[in-house]
Amino acid sequence: MTEQKKKLHGSFSNFPVNPDDEELITFDVVVKIGSMALIRKEDNDIDYNIFSRLAAELKPGYILVSSGATEIGRIDYMKRNGGRELKGNLAAIKTAYAAQGQPILMEMYRQFIKPKYSVRQVLVEHSHFNDERKVNHIRNLLFSAANQNAVPIVNYNDAVSDTENMHLELLDLKRKTDNVVECVDNDETAAVIAQLVNAKVLVLLTSVEGIYSDASDKSTLIEKVSGATYEEVEAQIDKMMENCNGASRQGANGARAKLQFAKEPLKNGTTVIIAHARHKLSDIIDGKVKRTILQIQ
Repeated sequence: MTEQKKKLHGSFSNFPVNPDDEELITFDVVVKIGSMALIRKEDNDIDYNIFSRLAAELKPGYILVSSGATEIGRIDYMKRNGGRELKGNLAAIKTAYAAQGQPILMEMYRQFIKPKYSVRQVLVEHSHFNDERKVNHIRNLLFSAANQNAVPIVNYNDAVSDTENMHLELLDLKRKTDNVVECVDNDETAAVIAQLVNAKVLVLLTSVEGIYSDASDKSTLIEKVSGATYEEVEAQIDKMMENCNGASRQGANGARAKLQFAKEPLKNGTTVIIAHARHKLSDIIDGKVKRTILQIQ
């Protein structure tokens, strides 16, 4: 058995796999898709084409980090209540929408992922990435899913997360260490997971073609950022971040967050791609469509 296989066997030693498998699946791609990329803004509805196109390409060895539960829950609530939205405490509203949207989100992916693959929902919170034992559990779960013919779909557990407690817990953690994973943004969650499984590629799907040097001018798309060392690429990213303003929705951090969270996976050798969710995933990875790719050559 090769050293790589020994390491992989140890990575999910608490989960059963077929001992006769000659080749163990590793992770080629981690994909993250944002809420606004899953929604048709013009008619305030789910974009079924995005779901079907993305899900059809998922397979074992891919991990999907999906936002959307809260937004889809809001849309579903409005459909069933005469177009009215919930009013009152914003944190409670978010919880209610997320609880309503989570089963719909998973139902949509299950509908379009190839029937021969299992689908496994992995609900995470910040605490799962700031405790070594829990981190190992998540890593084990993801590796075992890939080798049990399953596609893991990760999303933040907004339905049970208490925002006030979360902020208090994060403040306490920051007093003890500088290296705290907040998971407030699914771009961060996807970046952390890409590092956990040593993914070859991290694809961040959004509602624009990539990163622009001037967000108001679509001709300024930055298609490639590369260098011989991480430091060379980081310097270019920092310069790009100076021009990143705005986000797709209130509470999101937009392009700046994507670039910031891309740094650690890049440092570990993962190629990061930012692209429009309307494109086929395979076309994005193969460079057949416009995109922004960040890599160390």
